[in-house]
This record gives sequence, structure tokens and C-alpha cells, in this order.
Amino acid sequence: MKKIFKLTLVLAMVISSTSVYAQKLARVNFQEIFALMPETKEMQTNLEAFSKELQEQLEAIQVEFNNRYAEFEKAQATMNPTVKQMKQAELNGLQQRYAEFNQIAQQDFAKKQQELAAPIQEKLDAAIAKVAKAGGYAAVFDSMGFVYHDDAQVIDLNGAVKKELGITDAPAQ
Repeated sequence: MKKIFKLTLVLAMVISSTSVYAQKLARVNFQEIFALMPETKEMQTNLEAFSKELQEQLEAIQVEFNNRYAEFEKAQATMNPTVKQMKQAELNGLQQRYAEFNQIAQQDFAKKQQELAAPIQEKLDAAIAKVAKAGGYAAVFDSMGFVYHDDAQVIDLNGAVKKELGITDAPAQ
């Protein structure tokens, strides 16, 4: 009888503590806070510079193609068929080189973006975790991922996380 009573008591305590604990939910707007972080502006500056480099290289290939194509257009009437065919193959190669470089440049840009964003995301994640642990929250959700939430039951931690990161309410530029 005592075992059943103890088991019932333990079960009741677990259920009651779980239901109280599960109601301690919070939300943050990850994108908003990420955009306000000073590191994000530096990341954007670096990405713009990297993008400019890639764009200049793409433009150089395009200029080379345009110049060779213009030469081909002027001289094609006097070219023998073999030379004309070689020049067309050369132009096709340049077009293919441009397309390949463009694809690689897009991949490199995405990789650079992830590389630069990762430490910022880690810092934000750490701040959210610190605030959540300090507040005793069972879970913190990104407010952009909610389909529905009751504001009265889900606490907004944006202000606390911004404070933890030293962010003022001034919008990022």
C-alpha cells in the first residue's frame, strides 16, 4: 500500500511540475536581433566587398567575350570555314567559362556568407540560452516560426536578449 501511495505521489509531483514547467515558454525575433547586432554590419560590409570582387571578375570575362565577339563579327566574312569554326568554338568556351565562373561565384558567396554569419549566430544563440536559463524558460521559439501563439502565455525575450548583447533599440543601418 505504501509503495502505491509513494508511486502515486511521485507521479503526481512529476505531472504537476511538468505542466507548470511546460508553460514557461518564450519567444524572440531572431532576425530582428541578428540585424541589430554590430557584427552584422561588419559582415554586410565584408560581403559587399567580396561580392564586388566577384562581380569585377565576371565583368572582365564578359568584356573579353564582347571584344572577341566583335572581332569575330568584323572578320567572319573573310574567314575560311575552319578558322571560323575554331573562333566560334573559342567564343563558346568563353561563354561556358563565364557560366561556370558565375555558378562558382554564387557558391563562394553563399559559403562566405555562412562563414561570416556563423559566429554571429553562435553569439546570439548563447545570449538567448543565457537569458532563457536565467529566466527558467523551458523553451524559446523564434517568433517568425510561430503559426499561432497566445501573447499572454508566451513571454517575449527580445528586450532581455538585446540587453544581454548590449544592443540599443536603434534600428540597424
